[in-house]
Amino acid sequence: MTGGWRHWRMSALALMMVLGACSAPPPVLYSIAPVEGTPQSGGPKIILLQQIALARYLERSQIVRSSENYQLDVMANDWWGEPLGAMLNRVLVEELGQRLPQSVVLSENGAVSSPADATIELNLRRLDEDANGNLILTAQAGVNFKGQHAPVLRSFRFAVQPKASGVPAEVAAISVAVGQLADGLASVLLAGPASR
Repeated sequence: MTGGWRHWRMSALALMMVLGACSAPPPVLYSIAPVEGTPQSGGPKIILLQQIALARYLERSQIVRSSENYQLDVMANDWWGEPLGAMLNRVLVEELGQRLPQSVVLSENGAVSSPADATIELNLRRLDEDANGNLILTAQAGVNFKGQHAPVLRSFRFAVQPKASGVPAEVAAISVAVGQLADGLASVLLAGPASR
């Protein structure tokens, strides 16, 4: 009789878990918005943005709220609307094209290709809030100019204070920080190989 009772309890528990999972609300999906910058004249004619390398802790559907104090604070029901690397690539291509209107900015993952005059390699090392609630973006960039043997290397760090608490304000702050990154990349592209 004890075995039958245990089987019944396990079946009831499994049924409750299935019903609970079915009633969970769908995730809220977010997207980074392009931020306009100041258009500049000049720059390489064709710019290729390679696939962005993300820190592994960012490679998830859920939005990472913070990586402070030796733990990840991940938002269980607040997700990116597309893979973060692909979204950042799409937004940066648009922002660089707006800042450098005399250049054609292409994505490595796009259907259009052409030999590039400058190629951007980008490592995104951090994209979350610190203990003070500031959104922190840190990145490393290498810009390879056609005909040059060594890339121009730059490190970037941006801190943006969200205007409110909560995930929507964090995503808005991320959008601002990515726009600042686009400004920094545009300045490297405008300076050319001499910016080493």
